[in-house]
Amino acid sequence: MLFANPRAVRCAYPQALQQMLNVQGARQSLHWLSQWSGLNHGATPLIDLPGLARDLGLGSIQLKDESQRSPLGSFKALGAPVALVRLILRLHARQSFDPIAVLAGHHAGQLRGTTVICATDGNHGRALAAAARSVGCACVIVLHAKVSVEREQAIAEYGATIVRIAGNYDDSVAEARRLAAARQWHLVSDTSFDGDEQVPCDVMQGYGGIVAEIEAQCVAMPDQACPFTHVFLQGGVGGLAAGIASGFWQVYGEHRPHFIVVEPEQADCLLQSARQGRAASTTGAVDSVMAGLACGDASPLAWRFLEPSVDLFMTVRDDDAVAAMRLLAAGSAQDQPVVSGESGAAGLAGLTALRTMPAQAAACVLNAASRVLLISTEGATAPALYESLVGESADSVLRRQQQWIAAQAR
Repeated sequence: MLFANPRAVRCAYPQALQQMLNVQGARQSLHWLSQWSGLNHGATPLIDLPGLARDLGLGSIQLKDESQRSPLGSFKALGAPVALVRLILRLHARQSFDPIAVLAGHHAGQLRGTTVICATDGNHGRALAAAARSVGCACVIVLHAKVSVEREQAIAEYGATIVRIAGNYDDSVAEARRLAAARQWHLVSDTSFDGDEQVPCDVMQGYGGIVAEIEAQCVAMPDQACPFTHVFLQGGVGGLAAGIASGFWQVYGEHRPHFIVVEPEQADCLLQSARQGRAASTTGAVDSVMAGLACGDASPLAWRFLEPSVDLFMTVRDDDAVAAMRLLAAGSAQDQPVVSGESGAAGLAGLTALRTMPAQAAACVLNAASRVLLISTEGATAPALYESLVGESADSVLRRQQQWIAAQAR
């Protein structure tokens, strides 16, 4: 399903939005995280995929591989840790804590009585648990019935207390809010509520670090206003899409790329928001193999950024995402194999689907001259599931990736 957004505009990035999300804040977030043990050193790779671009009839495709962001295996390592640090700085404003020292655990003694909580489909909760262990505070993670035992164990390894509930992701969000209010714990959510926008905004600001990195990695040619003509973004509650779109919009203004948001067909809350002109809920069952995108309610805060910037909203089937995972894993003589998880491959699933729709592709100027950016938001964060879907283990794909890179270096 596709919906062209009639409210998308091309102009300078509005000052009102810039006060909430900006590239300067994203760069600061990256600096704070630069010495955190939970992150790998340096920027994640921006991978050129010329073979895939040729097969899809495009000028170029580049993929930002967030599986290499940290041992956590996803872009979420940029969001929850930064939001936790900013929360601690606000709670202890009089002590003037140094943010890098907070992440290094130097203030653990003062934070021992602090408890943070969130709901998660897996990656956000894992990132918060890792950050909480680093800073020295307690962490509670609420998981709904659809979260696999494999993902639960990955979170529990960081010392978090797990609370299991019946229902779906949105039910777990409600339970996390209830527990936070009842126990006076601090909610570190990646979706916003009325009167509770600061922390989700901090999470999205952390995601903007991806744009700050891409700026340094990819420079526009003299005849290009922007290195990319199209950016495909995963949906979910909208936090990642808002963090990325806002960054590109601020840097390139009216020359920003076309933004295309991709969601599971069972969890189309952002497409429904575009139809209704307000943050809305999905019409589907919110049950998808793309676990990180299986969200029923759009974040009202994220929607403020997406409503004027996203040109096209689209949904894909679970089978489309699995096919995209396999396509990236296979690689080719021209393209290195890439480990991309169920949600990570959603952008490619959207791109390949759109290339089979000539009229719609033409409407968003997707053609042989297009320069496309994909963001693989996660690797094999659930290794057993990845292997069952791709038919090959992530370790095997990574070995072939290293062989491909070595061959190119000869």
